[in-house]
Amino acid sequence: MSIWRVLLAIFFPPLAVIGKGCGSIVIVFLLTLCGWVPGVIAALVILNNPDN
Repeated sequence: MSIWRVLLAIFFPPLAVIGKGCGSIVIVFLLTLCGWVPGVIAALVILNNPDN
């Protein structure tokens, strides 16, 4: 996980997970609509997942 992805996850979470698949983008986008903090947390968790 690069520093640029982390910064992107903080400022615009859906754009940070664009390489992780359509489902991840939709989930992070919906959580970002609910609130900025849940979107950022979800993006960081998805980016930190070693399986993908």
